[in-house]
Amino acid sequence: MEYGGQQSYFAAYWIWWLIIYVYTSICLMLIAHKTGTPNSWLAWIPIVNIYLMCKIAGKPGWWLILFFIPLINIVIGIIVWIKICEARKKPGWLGILMIIPFINLIIPGILAFSD
Repeated sequence: MEYGGQQSYFAAYWIWWLIIYVYTSICLMLIAHKTGTPNSWLAWIPIVNIYLMCKIAGKPGWWLILFFIPLINIVIGIIVWIKICEARKKPGWLGILMIIPFINLIIPGILAFSD
């Protein structure tokens, strides 16, 4: 009986993860379209989508490497999201909110679906 519960929990986890992945990929792709960044389809490829974020933010592609350095990745992530917000002509402080769990699911939607 316990095994079935673990299996359904595992399935629910992966379905939830897949929904979030599709949502964030759509948001990033729309943000790239709206900022005129080429190759917006890169939003669907894990790790490469970080490269796309750097390009949207106007940062060099090699910043991708900085996302793999612990603690530095937090600072770089905030800087990139602030610049993405500014590229969408939104206040930069929205990028700082990306460090707050669950809020970080709302901010990409605001940037992607607003005018």
